[in-house]
Amino acid sequence: MPDSPMCPECGAEYSYQDREMYVCPMCAHEWPIDGGGEVSTTGSDADASVRDANGNVLESGDTVVVIKDLKVKGSSLVVKGGTKVKNIRLVDGDHDIDCKIPGIGAMQLKSEFVKKA
Repeated sequence: MPDSPMCPECGAEYSYQDREMYVCPMCAHEWPIDGGGEVSTTGSDADASVRDANGNVLESGDTVVVIKDLKVKGSSLVVKGGTKVKNIRLVDGDHDIDCKIPGIGAMQLKSEFVKKA
């Protein structure tokens, strides 16, 4: 691969072409072939927003509705579909909503199981 450039991140010479991008197998950095703006593999500002099951952007303080029955791990409780949850707080992680559910208490939910009210 004499025509593949060196990686701009780590300087490795083992980069290869994958569709419209060059990829470095040493550090997993990707950049466009045309040499345009840098492309980050860690995500962008658009990816940082938390979205509900319908694709609406959620913000801290919003009210959401649970869209399906959710079993509470470690107990026999169930959060019923249609339960309204007020004043959510967005957090980082797999379960990206921190809230208090009436009758159950403090919980963390995944945004894919709620819709904006």
